Amino acid sequence: MAKAAEEKAKAVTTVNSKKGEKFRRFLLDSKKTWQLYLFCVIPLAYLLIFNYYPMFGVQIAFKSYTASKGIWGSQWVGLKHFKTFFTSYQFSRTIINTLRISVYSLLTGFPLAIVFALMLNLVRNARIKKWIQTITYVPHFISTIVIVGIIFQLFNPVTGVYGYIYRIFNPGEYPVDLFTKADVFPHMYIWSGIWQQLGWSSIIYIAALAGVDPELHEAAEIDGANRWQRIWTIDLPAILPTASIMLILRFGSIMSVGYEKVYLMQNDLNLVKSEVISTYIYKVGLKSATTFSYGTAIGLFNSVINCTLLVLVNWIAGRFGEGGTSLW
Repeated sequence: MAKAAEEKAKAVTTVNSKKGEKFRRFLLDSKKTWQLYLFCVIPLAYLLIFNYYPMFGVQIAFKSYTASKGIWGSQWVGLKHFKTFFTSYQFSRTIINTLRISVYSLLTGFPLAIVFALMLNLVRNARIKKWIQTITYVPHFISTIVIVGIIFQLFNPVTGVYGYIYRIFNPGEYPVDLFTKADVFPHMYIWSGIWQQLGWSSIIYIAALAGVDPELHEAAEIDGANRWQRIWTIDLPAILPTASIMLILRFGSIMSVGYEKVYLMQNDLNLVKSEVISTYIYKVGLKSATTFSYGTAIGLFNSVINCTLLVLVNWIAGRFGEGGTSLW
């Protein structure tokens, strides 16, 4: 027993000494490269001020918040606001609409970005490749309000391209206003978003493909592999780790549909399919000073779901076969 205790103490001492040595090496390296750590100050301050400090106010989701009493002075009501939302008819509507748009976007935009990167990687003419990249990247930098304005102009049944083409085949008639059709809203929202973000979303995959060793393609060509076989056996496996990380991050925000574009495209006729969690929070949270707590409760519920999905999908990805890719 004494010998076992002595050996255990020696093992602990060895581990501690190794940790101390690693810490001393870290301090020594930090002194040599302190400028690099200095660059981290601004983004770290940004995260602390705009991402972590606001979490202090999340407690109003459990209170009947009034501005005159402040956060600490407001009455504690527990899960009252959560129960109100769960029993509201808006609960099922906003959840279903949010999931419909998010899953639709994931199933279309995510693989299309990968396919676009693979196709662009096949272009050997550098000038044509740069032209394609420029044309597909530019829409990303157009503001949301302008994008929605373009959509309204294109699909205007009277003066838009949509109405003009319809009248060519149906002289004297005017088409149905698509913005009044609730079933059309998800398609219009998703595909306009794909047009805007496809090129930008493919950048990270293009960067991953740039790191593929050209000798692999040369060896495959010698073995008789055609272009599609080389894409399947060389290019696609090279970007799978990157695609896995991006997929995990997408699942972490699957319940977060940006309210700006949805809100601008909404009207009373398509509201049944366009009301998502973010727009509902925007409306009820800013409706009056008495609904701040209710809006915060819905937002907290949404964040908890996103966080849970992120952890769950990351856990699954880390255990998907040998060498699974995950965030942690």
